Amino acid sequence: MSAPRDPKTSKQRGIDSLIRSRFLRVLGPGLVTGASDDDPSGIATYSQAGAQFGFSMTWTLLFTYPLMAAIQEISARIGRTTGRGIAANLRRFYPSWVLQGVVALLLIANMINIGSDLGAMGDAAAQLIGGPKSLFVVVFAVVCTTLQVFVQYSRYVNVLKWTTLSLFAYFGTVLVVDVPWSEVARGLFIPTFVAKFEFWTMVVAIFGTTISPYLFFWQASQEVEDIADVAARKPLVKSPKQGPDAIQRIKLDTYVGMAFSNFVGLAMMITAAATLHAAGHTHIETSSQAAEALKPIAGELAFVIFSLGIIGTGFLAVPVLAGSAAYAMAEAFGWPVGLARKPMQAKGFYAVIVAATLLGTVICFSPLDPIRALFWSAVTNGVVAVPVMVMMMIMTSNEDVMGKFMVRGPLRIIGWIATLAMAAAATGMGIAAIL
Repeated sequence: MSAPRDPKTSKQRGIDSLIRSRFLRVLGPGLVTGASDDDPSGIATYSQAGAQFGFSMTWTLLFTYPLMAAIQEISARIGRTTGRGIAANLRRFYPSWVLQGVVALLLIANMINIGSDLGAMGDAAAQLIGGPKSLFVVVFAVVCTTLQVFVQYSRYVNVLKWTTLSLFAYFGTVLVVDVPWSEVARGLFIPTFVAKFEFWTMVVAIFGTTISPYLFFWQASQEVEDIADVAARKPLVKSPKQGPDAIQRIKLDTYVGMAFSNFVGLAMMITAAATLHAAGHTHIETSSQAAEALKPIAGELAFVIFSLGIIGTGFLAVPVLAGSAAYAMAEAFGWPVGLARKPMQAKGFYAVIVAATLLGTVICFSPLDPIRALFWSAVTNGVVAVPVMVMMMIMTSNEDVMGKFMVRGPLRIIGWIATLAMAAAATGMGIAAIL
């Protein structure tokens, strides 16, 4: 005869289940945005930093976390408060030539990133299962585009959320390699500065990887999409009573998402430092090179996990890159916009998604040096980020734009610090490009 069920235990289970359910519903644009920041191009940057400098650069991810979290929260609040994406707000308050210049540079940078990410995914698949890289590139591009164009928005968002699980692969690599944790702690909490041009170039690259303009546009526009998708939600300027709950949700979503992003980047850097740097492999240019170099040092399992992570993160990042380009261009020209719309209801918007992915695919088959192209993409991102961040900070202090939800206090201070830090990074990128 079975023992009677404890009603308190049953009730507690129900409460725990409800908390988990609500927590998962809260996580959305911020989680996906943060996870997409760890794309194959970002993997290459973090792996190179660990391979070249060991654990001495891990502090950069601790330093950039509050900066990227603040600027992404500000981006999300613009979308949730106004009911418009960043480009749509720029269109209302700034000259058209400013917006067109920003959008043009964003499109160029995103297409190069898409090409680099698809190429890395193709390389990883070819290394794992064999076959021509070019075939995998085309298949991955078609799958990413098809999901965005033809899958219902609410389902597609869930696909993106589940795809973030691929990033746990990099926590897996840390578990299968020998890590000197005392050295990790020293590098993380005691910043090291080296008077070498290569060191500062890498610092700039990490800044450019963690704080990228496409992330601003994507997260703001996803907040707008969610307003349209959830009937009860209204822009905060029209429904101020929704403000406190909405802002708390954005904070939780964004700070969890950006923490996840930086923890994953840290795992990549630690893996490369503990294996490649320790073995004297200090020059890694691509994420697939990092995966291949791991095989003889850390074993087949680390290689497989790392390679699967490249493919998974690519499936997350390529749609975000193409989607952010489409949001920016469609909003700039006043076209119907949104993944919640059917393809025939937003022809221009979906055409940009297809075109950006197609041109990114073409880059994979061009004679363009992917490493050099990625560097110039980082330079372009740095150039775009600074004026966009300045305009965002000005807009969020304007009552005509934000109503009673203007950004004030510590968030405003950290937002301006992030802007100044990115300006310094862009200047460093420009110097590196000239030299």
